[in-house]
Amino acid sequence: MIFTRQQLEELEDQMLAPYAIRSKDSKGREHPEDEPDYRTVFMRDRDRILHTTAFRRLEYKTQVFINYEGDYYRTRLTHTLEVAQIGRSVASALGANEDLVETICLAHDLGHPPFGHAGERKLSALMVDQGGFNHNRHSYRIVTKLEKRYPEFDGLNLTWEVKEGIVKHETEYDVSDASEFDASLRGHLEAQIANAADELAYTAHDLDDGLRSGLITPEQLAGISLWEVINESIGRNRTDRLDELARHRLIRRLIGIEVTDLIQSIDRMIRRSGIRNVEELQKLPYNVVGFSEDMHRRNRELKDFLYENLYNHYRVVRMTVKAEQVIEKLFNAYIAEPTILPDHIQTTIDDIGLEQTVCFYIAGMTDRFATDEYQKLFDPAVMP
Repeated sequence: MIFTRQQLEELEDQMLAPYAIRSKDSKGREHPEDEPDYRTVFMRDRDRILHTTAFRRLEYKTQVFINYEGDYYRTRLTHTLEVAQIGRSVASALGANEDLVETICLAHDLGHPPFGHAGERKLSALMVDQGGFNHNRHSYRIVTKLEKRYPEFDGLNLTWEVKEGIVKHETEYDVSDASEFDASLRGHLEAQIANAADELAYTAHDLDDGLRSGLITPEQLAGISLWEVINESIGRNRTDRLDELARHRLIRRLIGIEVTDLIQSIDRMIRRSGIRNVEELQKLPYNVVGFSEDMHRRNRELKDFLYENLYNHYRVVRMTVKAEQVIEKLFNAYIAEPTILPDHIQTTIDDIGLEQTVCFYIAGMTDRFATDEYQKLFDPAVMP
């Protein structure tokens, strides 16, 4: 049996909650196109994002540990895939549009520069006179302008709802800029789910990578509420050795507990709000997606622990300092002598200016490419 796009849209009508976005109700694309016979508009958007150059580059961009630290730590790519998986699980349980959630999740980190948040902070400081640099805005720029894959238009020509979800991406570390959309409206349910999935994923997985690396230890975590809860839930004592299997069980249990709390909390918020459709949800003065008060408090405790003991660990800080030096020296070198930029990059200087050209070029680099470029420019023993 073959399911056509129309039949898939009918299934959405039957399965989705009244406050979820149906693909047939999309506000459409900036440039009209004939839609596929066997995919909804959000499925098509998801596939377009997966095939971008920016998405492939996420494999070699830092999450916490720089790529050369080891093959088994998260990268921006593995983090993105884990966010999408969590997002789909939450969306499925709540009757939200899974394809829309997945698409926003897959796009949410496309604009991250090399070396994670350290790279973003340094680029923003270097671009302070040009309005700074924000990876959310750059993700939007990538999908609307910088990706060149179609002769008829720049970017990917994504649907309004996907672009709105990218623009209104917010977490504790990410601030949205919805100036090109209606900033008075909350993100739709699917956008809010993507935001929560991102926070949930990086907290759990940074804990996992921190333990695997040895930068944090089980002994340091003693007394942290969530750590105690998940240990008790699998019958592990504090004195037990934390082997790899136990670590997998703990992180899996942590994600399971958090996802369950998130789903139940969202359901309570939606019921209390009395919303009946997408418009009413977006006009609420608060987000409906969030953890319970108890879980929010426990998460805050765990995040504070990670900030103090992992993100500020001297080895991570050393990587951060080196990363900032690489980006600053590359930026200043390109500004001082633009002719060392590749020819196809130089051609954009007249259109957007030298500083923006250099910033976007560096933002598109992977950790590995930026490090190689640094060596080519500043190490006399390396051929350019």
